[in-house]
Amino acid sequence: MNALDTILQPIEWVVANIMVLVHQGLELLGMDPASGLTWGLSIVGLTAVIRMTLIPVFVRQIKAQRSMQVIAPDLRKIQDKYKGKKDQASREAMTKETMALYSEHKTNPFASCLPLLLQMPIFFSLFRVLNYRLKENGESIGLLSDTLREQARAATLFGAKLSDTFLGAEASATRWIAAVLIVTMVATTFFSQRQLTFKNMPASALEGPMAQQQKILLYALPFIFVLSGPNFPIGVLIYWTVSNAWSMGQQFYVIRRNPTPGSEAEKALIARRTEKAARKGLTIDGRTLEEARIEEEAAAAAAEEERRSRQRQQPKRNKRKKGAAKPGKADEPRTPGDASEGNPTPGIEST
Repeated sequence: MNALDTILQPIEWVVANIMVLVHQGLELLGMDPASGLTWGLSIVGLTAVIRMTLIPVFVRQIKAQRSMQVIAPDLRKIQDKYKGKKDQASREAMTKETMALYSEHKTNPFASCLPLLLQMPIFFSLFRVLNYRLKENGESIGLLSDTLREQARAATLFGAKLSDTFLGAEASATRWIAAVLIVTMVATTFFSQRQLTFKNMPASALEGPMAQQQKILLYALPFIFVLSGPNFPIGVLIYWTVSNAWSMGQQFYVIRRNPTPGSEAEKALIARRTEKAARKGLTIDGRTLEEARIEEEAAAAAAEEERRSRQRQQPKRNKRKKGAAKPGKADEPRTPGDASEGNPTPGIEST
């Protein structure tokens, strides 16, 4: 047993057991245990269990992406600060400042990839179950006994076995099903990434090197699946397509209800709330339209009164400035014995 087997076998055991438990539940509901549809839905059930387990990770992913959007301007400042400096000291200083910024905001650029990274061992384990365990000379594992293994191996979904691949299929029906699943998998991968990247990001976060990296990933990941998809068993294609659909629904729910400030999704949320409040005769903050109108008129009147007050005070300030620039008689220095002031000359008594 090599290192990969040592790592994946426990996960493979869990994957096989979940599939069998879901299969048994579907059988209790009256579905044919030997049907390809039943085994296909077992994979869908496996996907649902895995994705529910990953919900906390998904929440962390959303928070990490928002934190990255918040610090995007600071990251650009650091990058601009060391732009054109290729010496080792400058690179180390830039890395140190960048990591300090990540630490301060408790985020990192790889947190947004956690759901995908955590699913990869499950993905490979399911691949091994379908590609090796369901073969004619495969071995049982966990609850997947030899009887169930043979049953799953013989089951077909629209004429295609769950372990068949596009490249290894002989029947045209299998290739058509695999092709449809590959296209769906690639499309859902692209749109789920696009939804998360563009719809829920403010305009300021769509610029700079990090945004360029996200755009590259947006197109690179589907392209990888275009190349690798023909080698995936039908069951794996079902898993990944359903997982992508789950991601899209989960993202839609979160983004719709709690969008990132400054994003297009937030503008859409404000517009929906404003429209909904208007139908009830209210403003978005719960005031009636009449109350809002009165408050707006009062605010406008107060602003106008303040403007007029400033205009009235302006001539007075101008006069004071002119008076200070040209002192009058009252401002001239007094001399001893100035009778105009009513002060007698020192030493002479008034009579």
